[in-house]
This record gives sequence, structure tokens and C-alpha cells, in this order.
Amino acid sequence: MARGGRGGTGVDGVLTGGGAGDVPSGMASAESLESLESLEALLTAPGAPFAVVRDGSGRPSYAEGPRTLREFAETTWAFGDTPFLIADTGRLTYGEFFAAASALARRFLDTYGLRPGDRAVIAMRNHPEWQVAFWAAQLAGLVAVPLNAWWTADEVAYALDDCRPGVLVVDGERYERVAPWLDATGDDPRPWTLVCHEEGRAVGGPRVERYAELPAADPLLGPPDVDVTPESDATILYTSGTTGRPKGAVATHHAHMAAITNPRYFAALSSLGRGIVPGQGPILPGLLTFPFFHVAAFTGFYAAMAAGGTLVLMRKWDPDAALALIHEHGIGSFGGVPATALQLLARADEVDDDLPTLTMFNTGGAAAPPELVARLTARYGERIEPRNGYGLTETLGGISANFGAQYRRWPASVGRPAPAVEARVADPVAGVGELLLRGQALIRGYWEDPEATAAAFTDDGWFRTGDLAEITDGRISVVDRIKDMVIRGGENVYCVEVEACLHDHPDVLEAAVVGVPHPVLGEEVAAVVRIRPGSGLDAAALRAFAAKTLAAFKVPERVVLQESELPRNATGKVLKREVRRGLASAG
Repeated sequence: MARGGRGGTGVDGVLTGGGAGDVPSGMASAESLESLESLEALLTAPGAPFAVVRDGSGRPSYAEGPRTLREFAETTWAFGDTPFLIADTGRLTYGEFFAAASALARRFLDTYGLRPGDRAVIAMRNHPEWQVAFWAAQLAGLVAVPLNAWWTADEVAYALDDCRPGVLVVDGERYERVAPWLDATGDDPRPWTLVCHEEGRAVGGPRVERYAELPAADPLLGPPDVDVTPESDATILYTSGTTGRPKGAVATHHAHMAAITNPRYFAALSSLGRGIVPGQGPILPGLLTFPFFHVAAFTGFYAAMAAGGTLVLMRKWDPDAALALIHEHGIGSFGGVPATALQLLARADEVDDDLPTLTMFNTGGAAAPPELVARLTARYGERIEPRNGYGLTETLGGISANFGAQYRRWPASVGRPAPAVEARVADPVAGVGELLLRGQALIRGYWEDPEATAAAFTDDGWFRTGDLAEITDGRISVVDRIKDMVIRGGENVYCVEVEACLHDHPDVLEAAVVGVPHPVLGEEVAAVVRIRPGSGLDAAALRAFAAKTLAAFKVPERVVLQESELPRNATGKVLKREVRRGLASAG
């Protein structure tokens, strides 16, 4: 799950249309709760752009807007020659993007023999081809399955076995990781594999094609004629659970429509709060540093596509490169996890960079430390608007947002929820309880896992987030996590998965994995491990062992080895608070 400060948009999405001029009298500021509520009422009134209706069970959803991701993608054709994606590996205008996605959608159906409902796995870095493949799947009525680009071959193989794809679209790095799995499929007629950016790697075999060798897209041909309904499945997004094995969170097109509308609503609310009519003025490019497979990126590229905005991409995070891109492209909006945001601000301070074009500073994917907004304000005043929020994989991105004056006043909050979302706390003690959510953007369940689905939802349809929170004047503040998880620089690390890996070593008797504070990443993975007496195992060797099967961000940075037993309670459960205390005292 992608949590903490937590969803964030990568570009300021705006409402289309609208007249020039000031906002209605008395509504030019959202510094007070009363003014914010007035602006919310203006945007959600019957007939307004973000009006809400309720289904038979009382769940809210937006009354207007496209019905499916296919319909949404078709609207982007109108942006024509406007740049959509700019990367070091290439760039695409909206017209080129739509033509390429339409051609690939036809190839999925006509050449690969896929049918609506089949799964299309996408595993690559933030190349423009990622977006082409994702939207080709939507135009063809397939179910897109974006995989974590940092997963190891074993982790990828598990997901492939689980979702049984009809096609894989991968870059050269990921092709090497899926090749063993493909070899094991033997003479099976599926899946097909499409490889881009192979960069000298040996690519070939049955049902394997190179993206660069595909026929040129015909811009007049358009997408294939398929029937996609709001109730059709659109994506499977893998997220780990307490079992340590990834679960496929399944979302419909109807749910994604809320994920598209939520950032547009928050952008409109932000504009009105600053005295600006939504939809007026130029749309400056956005620098999006979230990996595309992360739901925080969904919030960003959905907002860009809704407004015809341009996204500038980075192959690898580097604060100096980011500053250069901001100046080269006149970046107006930054989107990234708090770790990259803090590094960008620190580097800008070091080189005395005023970031003159930047107007929006969005963080998501992990809890933003309160001092982030204070540092931004101290250096740039109110010219750059800060924004964070809350979201999960199961909500397809941000469902609440905290921005501007509200964020500066309540920096520990993740803001108020979007109109098509309801939030409450269950069984509160002193105002704190498990955060429950209900609304349009929620997944329908987990892929072929009815038990996990039943455990995640209450009988009346509320999703159990696993987070402890309090709600004051509609503002959500997340205070702790129920689930045993570490959020390292925006990536979720489930302790039980790492513990299971460490236990596989023959010299490990016990292992406890916890998160410890880190000044940049927020949390770092640490492990206290009981080893066999006289084994000679050292921390470096154990980390190397773990790296064979775990993605690099999951491998414990700190490993403490001991021959004594781990602290446990009367029922035998490891006392993680004692483990953390021991790590803290050890320095």
C-alpha cells in the first residue's frame, strides 16, 4: 500500500472552460475552515463539476465525467501537438501518444489474439512506452497489470503466475528478469512479449517482438472497436499484505474515474482558495519523479492528461539533474516522495536556486515530515504552494489533500477527503481509531482472493485501511499504522516478507524486522537476528543473502546479530517495541 503524506499530484490539474475574472466575492481565500467549506460547497452543488450522487447502498460517486479509462484516453486526442511526455529516451505529443496506443491496442487483439479481460503486464522504468502500453490495454479492453520495476526475478515470477498474462510489455532490464519465467512456459501459445529499450541485450524467441520494429502508427486509424463498461476491470495493482505475499488489488473503470476526478477537484479547490478561476492561465510542465507503477504517479499523470499538461520524466533521481530540468523546461510543479523533495530543497539552498518557475510542490507516497512545509515556506514564502495528501493502492491514489494555507496551518494533517469519498474512524479511543473509507475510488477486491477481500471490507462496504487516525473538522490525521510495515522513501516494505527471507538462511534462528527513523527516507529497514552459536555469520553476508531474493529497497540497511533470544510476550509474540528500543540504544 502506498501511504502517508501520501498521494500527491505531479502536476496541477485544472478544470477546462470557465470564464476569466475573479472568484465570487468573499471566496478568495481558504485560510479558514468556513471559507474552505464554502468553496467545497461551490464545487459540489447540484449541477457543479464535482456534484455527487449515491447508489442504492449509499456510496458516493461523481455525477459527471467520462465513464471509462477508454473514454478518458480518447479525450486526450484533442490536445494534438501539445507535448505529453518528455524523457531522455524520447518524447511524445498527445497526438503521437494516442496514435501509438491505438495501434498497439489493435496489435494486442489482432496479432496477439487477446480478448477483453485478458491481462497485460507492464514492467519497465518511466519510459514513454510505459504510458503507451498502459493506455493501449485500456483501449483494447484489457486489464493492465503494472509491476514494481524494482522487483527481483522471483518476485516478478510470483505475480506472473498469479495473474496469468496474455502479454508482457517490458524494457531490457525487466526482460532479463522475466526470461526465466518465459522459458518455463515452453510451448504455451501465451504470453506474447514486447520489449523496448533492450540496450544491447539479447532479445528473441517465440512470441517475442521488439517495440522499435513495430509498424509505424497510423494517426487516422484510431483504437479498436471493443465494448468497455464502467464495471469492467481496468487494473490489477500488486500490494503486499500481512502474509508477505503480494495481493492483486483489482479496480474497475468506474473506480479509476474517481481517481481521475479527485486531483482535478483538489486543483480547482486550490485555485479558488488563491483567488484564481480554475482553468485560467498557462499550464506549466510538471516534473514527475514517482515511478509509473506507483499510485502516486497515477494521481499525477491523470491530472496532466485531464488538462493537456506536459510531464517531464527522470530515469534516475538526482537533485542536480532535477534542478537543471526545472530551468530547462520551466517546470511549474514538482511531484515526488518526501525524500526526493527534501533533497531538492537542500540542493536548491546549497546553490542558491530560487526555483523561479515553480508554483506547486507536491509530495506523496510516504508521510511528509511537518518541517518540510516549514522549510519550503521559510525559503520561498507563499509563492510555491505545498501539497500532500493520503492514498493507498486500494484507493488508486490520493483521496484527501492538504494544501496552501491549510497545509501551513496543519502540517501534520493529510487534509479533507474528496467529495466521492467518505471517511470515519472505527471504535475510537480518545478520538483515534482505524481509518475506514468508502466511495467510488476503492478497489472491488483482491484478484482471486475472496478471503483477503472479505477481511479488507466491513459488511456494509467500508474499507479497512490498517491505519490509525483521528478526524477533526473533516481533516484526517494519521497517527500510526496497525499493520507491520515500513515505508522507506515511499516504498512499502512488509516486515514479515523480509523476516521470511532471513529465516531461509540456515544459520538464522529468529529474525525481527522493524522500521527505524531516517532523516531523508523517513524510515529505514532494520533487523535484529538471532544466529546459531559459533556460526560465524556476519551482517554483510546476511544482507548479501537477502539481496538474492529481495528488491534492494527491502534489504535491511541495519542488521544486528546476537545469540540471545529476541524479546517476546507471554504468548510468544516478538515485542517489536523492545526491538526498536534496543536498536535506538545501540545507536
